[in-house]
Amino acid sequence: MTAPATGHTPPATPSRGHPQRWLILGVICLAQLTVLLDNTVLNVAIPSLTTELHASSADIQWMINAYSLVQSGLLLTAGSAADRYGRKKMLAAGLVLFGVGSLVAGLAQSSAQLIAARAGMGVGGALLMTTTLAVIMQIFDDSERVRAIALWSTVSSLGFATGPLLGGFMLDHFWWGAIFLINIPVAVLALVAVLTLVPESRNPAGDRPDLPGAVLSTIGMAAVVYAIISGPEHGWTSGQVLLAAGTGVAVLAAFAWWELRAPYPMLDMHFFRDQRFIGAVAGSILVAFGMGGSLYLLTQHLQFVLGYDPLDAGLRTAPLAVTVVVLNLAGVGARLLMKLGTPRTIALGMTLVAAGLAGIATLGGHSYGGMLLGLVVMGAGIALSGPAMANAIMSAIPPEKAGVGAGVNGTMAEFGNGLGVAVLGAVLNSRFAALFPAAVGAVSLPAAMASAGSEGERDAIRDAFASGLATSQLVGAVAVLVGGLLAALLLWRAERTDARAAELRKEQAGPSVPVPPE
Repeated sequence: MTAPATGHTPPATPSRGHPQRWLILGVICLAQLTVLLDNTVLNVAIPSLTTELHASSADIQWMINAYSLVQSGLLLTAGSAADRYGRKKMLAAGLVLFGVGSLVAGLAQSSAQLIAARAGMGVGGALLMTTTLAVIMQIFDDSERVRAIALWSTVSSLGFATGPLLGGFMLDHFWWGAIFLINIPVAVLALVAVLTLVPESRNPAGDRPDLPGAVLSTIGMAAVVYAIISGPEHGWTSGQVLLAAGTGVAVLAAFAWWELRAPYPMLDMHFFRDQRFIGAVAGSILVAFGMGGSLYLLTQHLQFVLGYDPLDAGLRTAPLAVTVVVLNLAGVGARLLMKLGTPRTIALGMTLVAAGLAGIATLGGHSYGGMLLGLVVMGAGIALSGPAMANAIMSAIPPEKAGVGAGVNGTMAEFGNGLGVAVLGAVLNSRFAALFPAAVGAVSLPAAMASAGSEGERDAIRDAFASGLATSQLVGAVAVLVGGLLAALLLWRAERTDARAAELRKEQAGPSVPVPPE
């Protein structure tokens, strides 16, 4: 923009954001860190839980996915409640619930108790994940929002990096329950900061609660995620899985029908007419699919195949998240987004994620060097695509519905994470069983190793498991690449449509008439 004819340089336009927005961002990121630490720590504890709680592979998957199942079912409801009743109130309530759930999980005496505690923690997690992003949308204006979301994503990756390290340290020095109890002081500190600093905000329209929508979305998402989780164990064509999947699809269809007719819908279904929204949602699912599934596989590969202890395994998964943190703190993703635009940035990022997964599969089978390269490349892709997709989703939704928008973003991420663990875990199990049929009856790799009769048989089991891991990572790479390019295409088409519509409006308005000087 040029200066006026007087020769004066116009004063900088003050930001319309909250005056304490950066301090508040730090507070809500601390709240979010509580959730992320727990989810990543649990992956490192898989071998310990398998041994000390005598957990089967199905139990382990339920420990990981019980949280995702509950949170995925409640995210939309939690976001709607935050818009309706106040985002600060829901953020504080989420911290309290998550802290109490962590205490119960840390004292659990069986797999069933731990699974139940994890499900309870999912309620608090749903409130936390929706309110943190919704508050960002309220306190930052358009000029700073992408940078703020990138920093929010950086904290997500920081939890991803420090979680395995913290978990490995705790498991080396304490019993497994300490990985949950460590959440409590973080939750207390975040709660005090939230109550002190975060401003209250809500939808000024004061829409009435959409109770039928809340019930239908919770049941539908829970049923679909249950089908995904139980498919590998019971078979995808079993009656139990088909019943859950059919129920979930039918209930979600009823949810969509209701939302189109409800006077105060929880989720405006017209959002799905926006190709930007659809493309960003698809990309969000696939990034979570790649990250969740790969971390689930990597921790087992590092400990079961390469023989690292939990702390060493945590250290060796950290480069992925460290790469994300460094690139986001440097502002690389935000600058590329401004230069390349959303579609190209997402396409580049998703291609790098897929290349990283493929690198881990082909180069990291029996040594850490190839895996390190794949982790760094994958981290670079996540740093580029993650903030761009979150901003695209939230920008397609009115600010007063920021909680619902964050609920959609979180729902898709949790759905993708659960889908990644289930699908890639199923590929791993199928490949392992095909290469080593004698281990079909074993409920976990340690059980198969224990049943081996000789060292040669144990080597064969390890090789079969490593091959299954590589196949799973390649399947994930293909899914991320194809889906990521499709998401970028949808976003590109949406931008072209918007540009053509703007040109048409300009032509219809006719040439502007200059205003003569007074």
